[in-house]
Amino acid sequence: MERKPKRRTRERIIETSLRLFNDFGEPNVTTTVISDEMNISPGNLYYHFHNKDEILESIFVVFEREIEETLATPTRRPADVEDIWLFLHLLFEQIWKYRFLYRDLNDLLTRNRLLEIHFKRILAHKVRTATILCEGLVAAGAMRASSEELRALATNMTVLATYWLSYEYTCDPRGQVESGRIGRGVYQVMALVSPFLVGESRGLLERLSQEYIAA
Repeated sequence: MERKPKRRTRERIIETSLRLFNDFGEPNVTTTVISDEMNISPGNLYYHFHNKDEILESIFVVFEREIEETLATPTRRPADVEDIWLFLHLLFEQIWKYRFLYRDLNDLLTRNRLLEIHFKRILAHKVRTATILCEGLVAAGAMRASSEELRALATNMTVLATYWLSYEYTCDPRGQVESGRIGRGVYQVMALVSPFLVGESRGLLERLSQEYIAA
């Protein structure tokens, strides 16, 4: 069998940092902690990254590329309620993968200008995607809402998706926020949409929501 090539130290630093940031929060993880976790010298780490901000920005570049791709996917063709439900699950999985960004968002944006600028673009893309999806439902006769209501709905969907993990963490700051909680986040976002749905679409959403209502 062929041996898999060893991951480069730079890649390992990024992977380890992401795991530590997610587990303990970015403010609580130092470069010393990262190098100790990897069993490498601080000098070896500094050879690849001069400081923690460089590690953070490298992680963010990957996050931005992945989430922009996720946000673009559902607008390539008309979507129904089930498509939106699936899209939200994919979006929340991305949020979970990089959950430290969302949990520590305000602090990170205050400290890092690059994240501040680029995260504003991501939020705008979230609102734009939510608007297009809802407009598609209106055009298909599955939703009834005015233009003003659609704008407000798209913004509210974005706010809830962006801050859901912060809400979960605030409810139980000393507990373990598990990945299963993202399902409840999806349900809460779709609950915003529900009052505007009509006919079969509303019934479909109710069926999709049963497991979360029961929980």
